[in-house]
Amino acid sequence: MTGSLSLRALRRLRTTPGGQLDCRISFSDGPGTSRPVAYVEREVLPDGISAYLAARKSGARSFVLWADEHRQTRVATLVTVSAGSRRAQFKVLGPHGEPLGMFTRDKAFSQGLRTRWTVSRAGSPDAVGYKGRLFWWCVWWLCSPLLPLILVATLFGGGGGDFPRGPRRIKWRSGGQVPLEFKSSGDTLHLYAPELDWRLGAALVALIPSFDGWIGDPWDSRKD
Repeated sequence: MTGSLSLRALRRLRTTPGGQLDCRISFSDGPGTSRPVAYVEREVLPDGISAYLAARKSGARSFVLWADEHRQTRVATLVTVSAGSRRAQFKVLGPHGEPLGMFTRDKAFSQGLRTRWTVSRAGSPDAVGYKGRLFWWCVWWLCSPLLPLILVATLFGGGGGDFPRGPRRIKWRSGGQVPLEFKSSGDTLHLYAPELDWRLGAALVALIPSFDGWIGDPWDSRKD
């Protein structure tokens, strides 16, 4: 399937009884065709929120994609296979537990200078993407001594309260093709390969912003 998937946090709209939906994912395959296709809910284990927050520090994540706001139909589930100081792996399952694919995140300076994201699907070569372009990372680090001043100006100036973040664009390559591309503007994932399962893309567009780091505002880091 080709098109784009966009993630929007719903922190101001958490009114659902019995739980709170965290994000909404919309799909578009052309101008004026955007429509909601999934609602994201952080899946907290029986140990509670504090246990989830402790586990996420090591890279673990867990969430459900629902087809509607009433949680009547499960679209997909993301679970952590393994998480450590350098690498985390996640499995995406369909509504009946069938495997849809796997994501591997290698932290910066472990498999290269930049964070590496690998998308694995049965019967297809892995797609590998790196977070940010090297040029823009060089610019970012050159400006890093000014970061405290930039943060203060953002908080008290007229910037709308949006924190500056490092480069976030990711372009995946596989067999000489570009099947996926994540753009930080609007937290949007573009699907270029027709054979891609949109549910796998939806899980990916929800997962990436959860690693926004200390400057960003990860949607799954809330304490309530």
